[in-house]
Order: sequence, then C-alpha cells, then structure tokens
Amino acid sequence: MKENREIKSGVFADLFGDDEKVGKKNFLSLYNAIHDTNLKLEDTVIEQKKIPQAVYKTFYNDVSMLINGRLIVLIEHQSTPNKNMPLRCLEYYVHLLYGIVPAKARYKESLYKIPTPEFYVFYNGEKQVEKECVMKLSEAFLESQEEPACEVKVKFTNIRGKVGENLPVVQKCDILKQYCEFMEIVFRRQAELKEQPTNEEMQGCYEKAINEAISKDILADYLSRKGTEVRNMFFGEYDYDLDMQVKAEEAREEGLAEGQQQKAIEAAKNMLKKNYPTSDISEITGLPLDQVLEMQKQISVTA
Repeated sequence: MKENREIKSGVFADLFGDDEKVGKKNFLSLYNAIHDTNLKLEDTVIEQKKIPQAVYKTFYNDVSMLINGRLIVLIEHQSTPNKNMPLRCLEYYVHLLYGIVPAKARYKESLYKIPTPEFYVFYNGEKQVEKECVMKLSEAFLESQEEPACEVKVKFTNIRGKVGENLPVVQKCDILKQYCEFMEIVFRRQAELKEQPTNEEMQGCYEKAINEAISKDILADYLSRKGTEVRNMFFGEYDYDLDMQVKAEEAREEGLAEGQQQKAIEAAKNMLKKNYPTSDISEITGLPLDQVLEMQKQISVTA
C-alpha cells in the first residue's frame, strides 16, 4: 500500500478549519474553550491562513486562523511527541507572515503591527505522556538566557483516551470531545486489522468506524455528510508499512537516547572520582549541573 500525500487535509484540519459548512463554527467553539470566552460566529471575523503544501510541508493536520488580531495555529499530532515543535512553529509563523505582511511594510520607519501568534498541539498518539505542558523554543538554545531574546511557546495537550477526556478544554468544547470519541473508535478499529491489510480491509475498517460513530451520535451530522471523504482521508493518511517503519525507528531512537544517557552518566561518575570540576563535567557530558551535583553527593556517601 502506497502512501497518498495528495489528500487535502486530515479529519482534524477539515473539522476545525477546512469544512465550508462547520469549519469556522467548530474552530470558534474550540477557541472559546481555550480562552474561556463566548464569542458568536455572526459577530466575529475569522480568516483562514494557509501555507501552500508545495511550498512548506511541515504540518499535515493543522489549522491556522486569524481572529481578533491573533493568529491561532492548532496542530493535531499522532506520532511520538516532538520536542522540536517550538522550532517548527517558529518556521511556520514566519512563512505565514510572508503572506500577511506586505513586502514594503518591512522597510518603513513606522511600526507595522503583526498578528499575535498562539500555538496549540493536541496530542493523539499512543505514548503515555503528561496531560499538559508548555514547550519553549528557549529550551533548545545552546546557551540558556534568563530573558530569552527570542521565545516561542507551544501549549501541548494530551487529548488521547482516559487522559484527555476530563481535561477542561475537552469538556468545554463538545465538538472536540466528539472528535476524541470518534478517534478512539478509529484507533480501536485500526488495532483490529491484521498485518498487511488489503485496501478493501482498510476501507472496511474506516467504514465500520464511521458507521459506529454515527450510530452513537458522535459527529453524526458531519460523518453522515462527509463519510466517504473522511474514509478517504484516513485511507490516504494510513500506510501499514510506513506505520510499522516509523514505530521501529522511534523505538530505535529511544533506545539510542537511553544508551547515550547511560554513557554520559558513567563518564560523569568517572570524572567525579578524579575530582573534575562539576561545571566542567556538566559541560562535557551534557548532563544538567544539578544532576551532576546529586551524583557527587552519592559518590561522597559511598566513598
């Protein structure tokens, strides 16, 4: 089965952005849940912003909306949590600005106002991770700064299964809650597939998921109207061989990371025994200084 990269968008991006009938309505519902507001669609100007995929392929299931001077970027993430998301969001924001800010405006003496960016990642993957956190671009800087000269913050929220169902943003936004419920049905149906499923089995998997959701009144109107498109979105996104390859690569990377961490710890212990300065040990091994100091205490106790 070959991966189809020509699909317009995934279900998340369509439901909260691209769908002409309910996209902006659903987006505003999620925006209100995030900001604890009660904006009405008829009184709010919402403008969708997109970077052509041929120009910049960074996010697949993304929603970018301009509302009340804010540029809101919503991202659904289903693979292993990516710690480089702030960097990717920075790149994404800059590319969006090219389509917002006139070229000549950058060279004028007067200040040109730009939309305030907000980035939200909704994690829907299998890995057990914390419910919510804030990722910061400054965490990637080689040299830390008390007041970073450049900062990007990304709100990360785990909406998968039992972890996400009780989160305030999910409870406040009914359409997001229904989306999460629908995706749980999809994940369960995918798990029932045998190895190397045929195209017919894949299509049947998503057909069953869609029908089950409709029968339970989950996204019933949307799925009844766009069931075939939704099935094709999933069919285009999912590639069993690629899925297995990605999982294997992620497992290998995690193993390598753990091995490198253990090597750094052993090296730090050896240098501590030889009375190397703790600051030098931290710099050489890449381990946090507080971890090196704690190791020094343990070595002193056992000595």
